[in-house]
Amino acid sequence: KEKVLVLNRSRLYASLTWLRDMGAIDDEDLEKFEYIERCRNTLAHEMLTFASSGIDFDVTETFEEMVGLLRKIEIWWFVNLDMAIDPDAYPEDLDLEQVTPGPVWGLQMLIDVALGSEDEAQKYYNYFVANSDKV
Repeated sequence: KEKVLVLNRSRLYASLTWLRDMGAIDDEDLEKFEYIERCRNTLAHEMLTFASSGIDFDVTETFEEMVGLLRKIEIWWFVNLDMAIDPDAYPEDLDLEQVTPGPVWGLQMLIDVALGSEDEAQKYYNYFVANSDKV
């Protein structure tokens, strides 16, 4: 923890620097993150401007970039930590393109429910109701 936190005053940027140093992300990903953060700050701190005049970026596209960056980090973590710790727990022919990390799945579900069709949202609801006794 201490080795990571000395990389930057900000815990967030210290963590991102560590991920870059480990090869999980690259400088282009850091630039993408900074762009996403600026967009987030615009939405969070300039809501009146957003509501009255609009914004100069595509919220959906930016959100998809954020989810893509999260997926990249989560897959790296899965391969380099989870699978490295217990390689026998995973099939040798595991296709990482078919792996959806939990945080990414959660965000995708929120997107589908909030922005998708009513049928898509209903599928999640029906699945939840059918399985609620198992929780």
